[in-house]
Formats: sequence, C-alpha cells, structure tokens
Amino acid sequence: MTQVFLYSMKIMSHIQYLDRKNKKLAYVHTKGRLPTVLFIHGFRSDMTGNKALALEEWCISQDRGYVRFDCQGHGKSSGAFEEGSISAWKQDVLDVIDHIVQGPTVLVGSSMGGWLAMLAARERKKQVLGMVGIASAPDFTEHLIWDALNKKQKQEILAHGKTTVKSDYDDAGYPITKKLIEDGRKHLLLGGLIDVDCPVHLIHGMKDADVPWEVSLSINEKLATKDVRTTLVEEGDHRMSSAKDIQLLVKCVDKILAKVSV
Repeated sequence: MTQVFLYSMKIMSHIQYLDRKNKKLAYVHTKGRLPTVLFIHGFRSDMTGNKALALEEWCISQDRGYVRFDCQGHGKSSGAFEEGSISAWKQDVLDVIDHIVQGPTVLVGSSMGGWLAMLAARERKKQVLGMVGIASAPDFTEHLIWDALNKKQKQEILAHGKTTVKSDYDDAGYPITKKLIEDGRKHLLLGGLIDVDCPVHLIHGMKDADVPWEVSLSINEKLATKDVRTTLVEEGDHRMSSAKDIQLLVKCVDKILAKVSV
C-alpha cells in the first residue's frame, strides 16, 4: 500500500547551490534509488510548497532519490523574477537534470512546471523516463495571460515593457513583461504534436480557477506517447495541495516509477 506523508519538520533539508553561467540555483538533493524524482514548481512559486515537501518525505520513506529546486528569480535562487522567461527556466531544469540528477529521472511538474517538464522531456529523452503533471499549464503566457490582458495592459507592455496583473496569491499583483510574453511564443506546445514519448500521468482539479482542466485533456490528446492517463479531480483547485490531493499525487508518482524502474 502506498503510504502518504504530509511534510514534517523531522526532515532537515540542506539547501545547496548550483553555479551555472552567472546564476545560482538553490536546490535540495536527497540521494536514493534511481530513477530520481525531480519536482518542478510553478510560476511565482518555489520548492517549499506542500506538494514538493510531502513528495520529498515520501521519497525518503521509499529510499528514492529526490530533487527539488528554485528556478531563477524564485525562492532562494539568484536573479530577479522580472528578468525571467520560459527559455531561462527551461534551461534551469536542464541544468538540474545534467548536473544534479545526473541519471534517469521522473519529472513532476506543477502548473508552469508541467510546461517546463514537457519541454525538458523533449530535450533529454534518454534521462527522462516518466512524467507527472499537476494542473499543467503549457502556453499559459499566451492563452492565460496575453489573451486575458485588456487593451491598456497590452499597450503598457508594448510601450514600456511590462504591466501588472491582479493575483489571488499576491496583493501586489504579478509583473508581466514583454520578454516573458515574446519568449513564451518560442515554446508553445498545444498547436501540434507534443514530442514526449515516456509514460505520463496528468492530474487536474475541476475547480481550478487559474488553468482550465480542459488544458490537461488537450495535452493528453497531443502527446506522442501512447502511455498517458489523465485524472480529473472534481473538488480539486489549482494548488492541488490538500491531504487527499497529495495522496493522489504520491500514488501517481508511485505508479509511474513502477513502470520505469529497473
């Protein structure tokens, strides 16, 4: 039976830093059996969320290798958030795979992290053996941000390079830059076949107010892999971090690991 853990302070995680080309990525690496589980956080989030920490504790209980980290401009990593882009954050994931994980991995991506996971899986096919997406948000810079901006906000971006959008997670709102929007267009996935051929399990809450659950159905249809499953959670929201949600996440990761572990 899969045992579910909610993070406890009994685990003393040691934060380390990966130095790569004028950036320092904060990460926590728990060594254990391969493949290593790599957690990729979402937009304006970090590696200290409930899902990341609970999954760490579960991996420790299973003697499973686990890595969580902060993308540039997030958490304890270097850089300013406003300087970030999908290209930069994708490269962060690749750097962690190449220099921290250094072996086979199963990616677990939350929201933006689901987009980054798919982009990384396309470029590291030998290393990425499986993937779990939680409220995955590919193309969100275009369809969920740019398309939702009003005329004034779009003019601000074009004229001044950025605007601010309201957020339920930050009273000050989120800065949205021209760089983020234009760079995001280089990495859009939903317009055609998504060249990811490893086993994939997608989880999405049907009460997600940020990323429509239909996005996961679209991903399901467009993935190249034939081994893909989507689970819709009737009461789930965007965070998907309740005890029941985390239990589902752990079960999904466990099943993917069972498929790909030697």
